[in-house]
Amino acid sequence: MAYKRYRKNFVDGIKFEDVQEKYYVSQRKIGNIVEHNETTKDHILLINLNKIFRYYLSLWKNDVLIRGGDDAEGLKNMQKIIFYKCMGQELYNVRYPKMIVEYTFREVVIALVHFTMYGWEKEEKVLYDFMIDHFGEHLMDTNEEKKHVWFLLELYLQYRDKTILGTNEKLHLVVKNEYNETEKPCYLIPEDLNVYDEALRRWSTPNLEEVEHLVSNMAHYHAVLASEIGQLGEFGDFTYAFYPIDLLFFIYVRKQRGLPVPTQIDHFLMNTPEGRMPVAERESYPKWDPLLQMIDQFYRKNYPDYIPNKHGELF
Repeated sequence: MAYKRYRKNFVDGIKFEDVQEKYYVSQRKIGNIVEHNETTKDHILLINLNKIFRYYLSLWKNDVLIRGGDDAEGLKNMQKIIFYKCMGQELYNVRYPKMIVEYTFREVVIALVHFTMYGWEKEEKVLYDFMIDHFGEHLMDTNEEKKHVWFLLELYLQYRDKTILGTNEKLHLVVKNEYNETEKPCYLIPEDLNVYDEALRRWSTPNLEEVEHLVSNMAHYHAVLASEIGQLGEFGDFTYAFYPIDLLFFIYVRKQRGLPVPTQIDHFLMNTPEGRMPVAERESYPKWDPLLQMIDQFYRKNYPDYIPNKHGELF
């Protein structure tokens, strides 16, 4: 019933045609600023990235939920837009120090994980460095309550052999304890990660039966909380509620390490169109969105310190 409600939201609620019309409104705004090189108003470009993000979210859901397809183009562009939200946001940190950040910690971690799965190593490194450079600051608020976010980040750190605050184990507790001492906001950070604690302890086990147990537990946990769709909670939003990125990344990491994974997972969550989306060893970049490209080129031209200027061609 919850999944039907999830799907219905994109059929009868957020209609693709309406989202597309807002995209065209943004096209006019962005085009005007770029054409006249209005650097005093260019923060509007950053704000309009939300309209572009929603357009590709709707495009993705329209394909996988309504048509039953598996085209990842919309999903890829969503992650790419989060990347450019981060790149643009830093430009306004001095001019508008209290400007509302146009992304969340959760979105950045999910984008980082997707870049890893897609094999986009250059973009993965740039985004990771941005996250680390601003970790716990205004540009990267880590006061995050969702347990799967901390699971994904910690699994990523262990897979890539990286650390944050000197650790890649029990990261949520290390951050919470350190920020308590420095009086940084951390009241939402959880005390435990529920089923993800066991998954992190045992993700590299060679025992296939044990892996099947871990996957089953995570799938059940995710599905139960996704049934609360529309409410505040772990998987209560309509963006990724039934998209099992936690399980997909867990399986991806094990495959990359040459560890056995279940050949078939008989759980509803893993057998939806989103759960069955294939991921190649090295995924192609999505086609450039013309509005996003316009924004990127505008920032590259007007701001020498714009992070992508330091890394040449991206995507």
